[in-house]
Amino acid sequence: MPVFNLSNFLKGPETKHSFSINEPDLVNYLTDGISGDYVSADVALKNSDIYSLISQLTGDLTLVKYQADTDRTQNLIDNPSRLTNGYSFWQSMFAQLLLDGNAYAYRWKNVNGVDLYWEYLRPSQVNPQMLEDGSGMVYNITFDEPSIGFMENVPAPDMIHIRLMSKNGGMTGISPLLALVNELKIKDASNRLSLHSLNQSVEAPGVLSVTGGGLLDWKKKSARSREFMRQVNNSDNGPIVLDDLETYQPLEVKSDVAKLLSQVDWTGKQIAKAYGVPDSYLNGQGDQQSSITQIGGQYAKALNRYVGSIVGELNDKLNVNINPDIRPAIDAMGDDFANTISNLTKSSVLSGNQALSVLQQTNYLPHDLPKADKQPVQVIQMKGDDTDNEENSN
Repeated sequence: MPVFNLSNFLKGPETKHSFSINEPDLVNYLTDGISGDYVSADVALKNSDIYSLISQLTGDLTLVKYQADTDRTQNLIDNPSRLTNGYSFWQSMFAQLLLDGNAYAYRWKNVNGVDLYWEYLRPSQVNPQMLEDGSGMVYNITFDEPSIGFMENVPAPDMIHIRLMSKNGGMTGISPLLALVNELKIKDASNRLSLHSLNQSVEAPGVLSVTGGGLLDWKKKSARSREFMRQVNNSDNGPIVLDDLETYQPLEVKSDVAKLLSQVDWTGKQIAKAYGVPDSYLNGQGDQQSSITQIGGQYAKALNRYVGSIVGELNDKLNVNINPDIRPAIDAMGDDFANTISNLTKSSVLSGNQALSVLQQTNYLPHDLPKADKQPVQVIQMKGDDTDNEENSN
């Protein structure tokens, strides 16, 4: 099916002039990846704490159910790309959103202006522009496909552009990594210091003392050291034999180095704070006073903030109403939801058949669940009633 590029027909005979609204640091980042104080995605993902957090957040954001009110839109959301599956597409979009503050996709449409599929775009491929008269935004895009090449002045309706917090009125987002520049510098310096301290502490495995060693020059001492190490390496883990004039004392890792190693992961809390999630989600100790329920509630709030940005963009560009359901992301097994329904049933807020219907709609219980057999209970009640009647008659 031929693809219709609607943007070529929306420009009109006169192309309006526009100017870039990218942040200066972002432009430097797109040029060489490490300029200025901007933390590039490649550098950030080499940090285990950031990688762990981004991996978890993107996975959970992808597990959220984005339920559209039309079947056509729902099918597009479930399978937006022709190159990969829906889960991988959205996880890539959300990863770019969390790393860069912006996530882009181009909407390929047919001759009737209906979406066929979406193409994921890296931030380095997109240059957002604002028209000089302030009437709207356009995008200059460099596609990877040579047959498409460069596309200029693409109108905003042809783009999916999800943004995080902005400082230019919501036109572009800000990367949370900007808040971690100093922390990551300290982390790198701390790692270098720790490695240097470890190397220094284990550079010499021990001290070989020779009685009367002061009479030996440094060459003879070095030769004796090498001879001793050859004996150690050739002993096949057996005991080392020394004469009465020699003693050997192995070195241990200094206590101050051990303390240093226990402190090098303090930036994990700062990373979690920048992304608004409990630091316990980075495999740390977290707040020992907080319960699992409280931590889960804090994580759900953080997740919901990102979901708001995603749903806001989809509702605006697709002209539909999308209802997000974050329960699959924060309650994988559905047990917490089932307990809530059970408590509502016990408090008579829901009846038994209503609770059953809700649990079946969320697929916690199968839809073909057999009806409960209440006959034994009825028999017991009938016997009890007959006994009571006999006692009353007597």
